[in-house]
Amino acid sequence: MAQVSMTVRMDSKLKVLFDELCAQFGMSANTAMNVFARAVVRCRRIPFEIAAPAQETMDAASALRQMRAMAEAGSFPDMTLDEINEEINKTRSEKGVTGE
Repeated sequence: MAQVSMTVRMDSKLKVLFDELCAQFGMSANTAMNVFARAVVRCRRIPFEIAAPAQETMDAASALRQMRAMAEAGSFPDMTLDEINEEINKTRSEKGVTGE
């Protein structure tokens, strides 16, 4: 079978780590890419799951970043521990989650 050349662009640090790991497997990066391509063709899919984080996780992360920015800017209201716990319990009850 005729051989062709293919160029893959990736971060230089990732390339170094990939090459080192492939060497530990006893193969070159080129061989690893061929193994990957054969698995894709054989399975007719990417041979591992590719998924975005759940929307709920993304919303929570976004809320955390927003709260962190507010706290760093000093625009976060002062709350007592009891008030914080009250907010947590209110949110848990709205979602049907118990604290225990």
